[in-house]
Amino acid sequence: MTSESAAESRRDDGKKRTRRWLPWLRWSIVVVLSTLLLFDLIFPIPLPKQRDTSTLVVARDGTPLRAFADREGIWRYPASPRTVSPLYLQALLNYEDRHFWRHPGVNPVALMRAGWQWARHGRIVSGGSTLTMQVARILDPGLKQKRSRTPWGKLRQLLRALQLEAHLSKQEILTLYLNRAPYGGTIEGVEAASWAYLGKPASRLSRAEAALLTVLPQAPSRLRPDREPEAARRARDKVLARMAALGIWSRAQVEDAAIEPVVARSLQPPMLAALLAERLRHDQPRGERIASSIDPQLQRTLEERVAAYFSQLPERTSAALLVIDNASLEARAYVGSVIYGDKARLGHVDMVQAWRSPGSTLKPFLYGLALDDGLIHSESLLVDAPQAFGDYRPTNFDTEFNGPIGAAEALRLSLNVPAVDLLDRVGPSRFAARLANAGIELKFPRGAKPNLALILGGTGVRLEDLVGAFAALNRDGVAGRVRYAADDAHVERRLLSPGAAWIVREILEANPRPGQRADTFDPGLRSKVAWKTGTSYGFRDAWAVGGTRRHTVGVWVGRPDGTPMPGQYGAVTALPLLFEVVDSLPRMRGDAVPRPAPASVAEVDICWPLGLAADAQPAAACHRRMKAWSLDGVLPPTFAERGTRLWSAGLQRFRVDAVSGRRLSAECSQPHSSREAEIARWPTLASPWLSAATRRLSSLPPLSPDCVADGRDAAEVLHIEGINDAATLARAPNSNKPLRLQVHALGTDARVQWLLDGRWIGETKGAQQLTHDYDSAGEHTLTALAGSGAWERIRFRVLH
Repeated sequence: MTSESAAESRRDDGKKRTRRWLPWLRWSIVVVLSTLLLFDLIFPIPLPKQRDTSTLVVARDGTPLRAFADREGIWRYPASPRTVSPLYLQALLNYEDRHFWRHPGVNPVALMRAGWQWARHGRIVSGGSTLTMQVARILDPGLKQKRSRTPWGKLRQLLRALQLEAHLSKQEILTLYLNRAPYGGTIEGVEAASWAYLGKPASRLSRAEAALLTVLPQAPSRLRPDREPEAARRARDKVLARMAALGIWSRAQVEDAAIEPVVARSLQPPMLAALLAERLRHDQPRGERIASSIDPQLQRTLEERVAAYFSQLPERTSAALLVIDNASLEARAYVGSVIYGDKARLGHVDMVQAWRSPGSTLKPFLYGLALDDGLIHSESLLVDAPQAFGDYRPTNFDTEFNGPIGAAEALRLSLNVPAVDLLDRVGPSRFAARLANAGIELKFPRGAKPNLALILGGTGVRLEDLVGAFAALNRDGVAGRVRYAADDAHVERRLLSPGAAWIVREILEANPRPGQRADTFDPGLRSKVAWKTGTSYGFRDAWAVGGTRRHTVGVWVGRPDGTPMPGQYGAVTALPLLFEVVDSLPRMRGDAVPRPAPASVAEVDICWPLGLAADAQPAAACHRRMKAWSLDGVLPPTFAERGTRLWSAGLQRFRVDAVSGRRLSAECSQPHSSREAEIARWPTLASPWLSAATRRLSSLPPLSPDCVADGRDAAEVLHIEGINDAATLARAPNSNKPLRLQVHALGTDARVQWLLDGRWIGETKGAQQLTHDYDSAGEHTLTALAGSGAWERIRFRVLH
């Protein structure tokens, strides 16, 4: 047999053997693969079946505000290779698993090296686990504690790693590690550890911090930096040395990193804007990372300020604070209670969205609507005096009355009677509907309808709605719903015209800050604030709401259970905090520069008592001249006085004798040389506050004796019985009781309002007696004011 034929024979034999073994090999592979598939089905890898990271609510810059642990109480913030620092990924992959991207889940070379070192030294010198194997150990409950160190445990870990590689991509495996690596206590994942120990996101780690967080999972209890900083530093430096040895980081970079001390914060979960975080989590129960619009630095500052400000207030007192950006309507700070979790102050109750009585805080919107309706201009003459509106008889907060007053000053002083008068003319139902359309939902008792009391707090509102509406004053009259996240719907509604919003804002900005006189020099460094306070009936709610060009701030103070706080009201309790907050807000150049009026607003000279343009009326009718803001060129006259038959609004024209000046009627028995005359009448209810000279200017001259009565003089004449004018009074000898007097008004059957030194003290009807104790010594003025407009006033003195 030749060599060629022998070779051919051997090739044939080889082919026969190959054909004989090939089916066995093929079936063997099938059996192995089927076995692996069967084991994979019987023993599936315990991958997370649903999102089980903590819910993390973050500020607008990503700073955690509050985290909610998962069902097992683990703090685990979501992380991915895209959201962590590249320095951390470099340190992790080069220190723990250099061949992560290339091996199938198991690194045979590393395992053999670890086994040889263990056999030679009798202890573990270096681990052979890959990141995939570590993830397998984290996920598989059967590999917890030290069970992964036994031969069977190690085999199980290897098989689990192969399973992982078969089911997941490398990116998915790495993401599992980033979210689940143990960092001590109930902290898992690099993002949670970075915030817990370093107070910063994992995206902004330095080399030293990246090395520290790389090594911590090897022994999280033994290396916790908050408990064992020295051990943690030594372990960190080992990682830094490895990075230098591999040439990943330069020696200079490593030496700089090694200088950094290991300083860890005490492990406290973030707790900023806690009640807002609860609210957002409730609205997004499946959210993993919920981004809010909150400014974390401002939020932290204001929470500390609120806690310090109210630390001296009585127990059970709480407060709420909301700051929004006017341009975007996004909330920048949200304080729902003084201290979250404070049981005594009911700190778990979110007062930003609680229904409370608004006090007088709705008045700016009423005045703005009256401007839009053409009912008033900024200096329309209103009367702050006792008045009845059906069965409703409002008084002022301090029980004093001011008499004739301009609309602007009435709003700044938050006077009640002029506001109720305006609401009666606008209509309570219409006013409530306008507010609701703009986003201020009002809450009334079941079955109740809007009435005149709503302008004094006889309804319910929420702080967030009030702030959203108040922003309209700095948004050309457009109100909006407060937004707590950038992706919240942008809901806006017009509340006032741009001109009305500008006028109301100017009125409120002209109100000086507490402790500052109106004529105090202002260097123009602080932002102008259009502010309004409010106090509900019984001192249950104290409010302060104010807006600057860029922000609107709302403050509420009270007790969540609705019990009174005697002596605590808006101007005293809530307003100082409002200005502290406003002064701490960021400012930009030009914020304090006055804004020009819209084209619809003009400044005109007007005169009282008619309220019309000064150049549109006789000079004699202009008793008081002032500048006013008019809207759309409309200058409405002074309101006709309600509830009285004696006063004729406006200009009264009549004829007088040219020589004597006496008034002439249509029928006079003697001839007269006459001329036209006219007077401007003041509202009768304003008479007690007018000077004698002003009253003479608006009084009719006496009727000529030869003329028939023309009815213009018809009036009741009041007389006060019980005290003589200019009397000096003293209490009974050897008595500690105050001086008590009984007085009554003669000359009317109408209701009579009684004022002592301008303060309302009671009401009588007709000749009914008024009994009152005069316990304050000194000069006093007692005024009786009939519903018909007739009035009388006496002065007396009470001795000590």
